Amino acid sequence: MSEKDRFISQSKPFDYDTMLQLIYEIKDKFPFIKIGSIGESLLGRSLPLITLGKGKKSVIYIGAHHGMEWITSALLLNFVNDFCNDYVNGRCGSEISSRVLFETRKIFIIPMLNPDGVDYAINGISDQNALLSRIIKMNDGSNDFSHWQANARGVDLNHNYSAGFKEYKIIEREMNIINGAPGKYSGEHPESEPETRALCNFVRLQMPELAISLHTQGEEIYFTSNQNQNQAHNSLSIARTISRLTGYKISFPMGTAKYGGFTDWFIEEFDRPSFTIECGLGKNPLPFSDHDDIYSRIKRSLYTIPILI
Repeated sequence: MSEKDRFISQSKPFDYDTMLQLIYEIKDKFPFIKIGSIGESLLGRSLPLITLGKGKKSVIYIGAHHGMEWITSALLLNFVNDFCNDYVNGRCGSEISSRVLFETRKIFIIPMLNPDGVDYAINGISDQNALLSRIIKMNDGSNDFSHWQANARGVDLNHNYSAGFKEYKIIEREMNIINGAPGKYSGEHPESEPETRALCNFVRLQMPELAISLHTQGEEIYFTSNQNQNQAHNSLSIARTISRLTGYKISFPMGTAKYGGFTDWFIEEFDRPSFTIECGLGKNPLPFSDHDDIYSRIKRSLYTIPILI
């Protein structure tokens, strides 16, 4: 695929401003989609919500819990653009036409849950940031934030959910992680951060039948509440379908990844299927040059997942 044929250019980093620009472009081309917001980040950035379809059954796709995993936001916007093109042209992205999918399902997409963390990871921290000295200290005095996972004040959003939170706090103290870090600090209490609180409130309101959280990397699929390996009805069957479509393996997270994540919370809270998909292989942050290969692996599953509910 040539650079001019790509919807998402690799000529510049995929930061928050780039994401917003592309959302506006999609909306201009395809006015039938709905654009909104679930709330604001700690630094006041809107958390965009894209809604595809108008069916009663719904799924939710979430990108960029972690700042350095910004490539997941690009993957989701590429899917939105492809879905809309397929809808207009009557094409099928999977076993069912996009028009039928649009009429019978609703896909909520939150492409970038952690825009402040993405901004740190791509652009560094501004001299005007009121948290500057504190954040630099958390980052071991370095101005290199390319591996930053947390939000604007050093809370790892994917440890800020109530599932396994107390148990993780014990591990956190053993790792001497206190009062913020580039990653793995869970916050003062579950949903302490505006980003996770906004997401949880939205999910409680909409009650989607299934949830997908995109992360990097490992080419793995997690489908249980990892603390106790609980799984919702039909989760393993759906995980096997995703595995078949992507070539990714079904796995169980180890160590700190077992506690406080969105997938754990969704399963524990609603007893409905939820999956973490670890996209791509390599060392985080994955380069943008990996985007096309990753997208080609996961695209069909993003079309297929809504018809599995």
